[in-house]
Amino acid sequence: MTQTALDAFAITRRWPATRPEVIQLYTLGTPNGTKVSIALEELGLPYEAHKVNFATNDQMTPEFLSLNPNNKIPAMIDPNGPDGAPLPLFESGAILIWLADKTGKLVPAGKRYETLQWLMWQMGGLGPMFGQLGFFHTFAGKEIEDPRPKERYRAEVERLLKVLDGALEGKDWIVGDYSIADIAIAPWLRTLRDFYKAGDLVGYAGLKNVPGYLERFLARPAVQRGLAVPG
Repeated sequence: MTQTALDAFAITRRWPATRPEVIQLYTLGTPNGTKVSIALEELGLPYEAHKVNFATNDQMTPEFLSLNPNNKIPAMIDPNGPDGAPLPLFESGAILIWLADKTGKLVPAGKRYETLQWLMWQMGGLGPMFGQLGFFHTFAGKEIEDPRPKERYRAEVERLLKVLDGALEGKDWIVGDYSIADIAIAPWLRTLRDFYKAGDLVGYAGLKNVPGYLERFLARPAVQRGLAVPG
């Protein structure tokens, strides 16, 4: 068997690479997972997707933890990282930045820090708060009788949506041109509306700009392909 640079990574023993020369993506169809598959599709980078099945606790196996000790998806190995060495990465935001830097795309010229600002806004605010609302509205948290936890996150999600709605005024995309910030933000809007079914709770339909923004995003062919990963 031919040795490859990926053989040094324990995760490849559980999820063998059939094309070790391309990016190895370890993921699931959550909003954080689809961020990276969408970016890869938008950029036209070749990759191999491996499903990390939460139902069987794949994310807690020693092999997965060897790549991401935080036991979350997505994680990635780019066999052609800086100086041609393999680059292992976890955290969807960090992966998006690397892919944009690698290709020189999806960060509009002159707008790097504006793009990163909105990416960090999603990572630190919109994603975690949407996830908490989903827990209290859709999952086990809905059984908690005390209304205060759910209301705390409902109100914060409503506030964040208004921030986004205002920032989108007069623009198709959050920094004017399509970027990794949109790829980070929009999958969470889709999850809020379609999976958590929490739109009515937070006044989604009454927003001026956000609903059209999500529809523009979902209409992109690369987005539709990325949403279907890992299959």
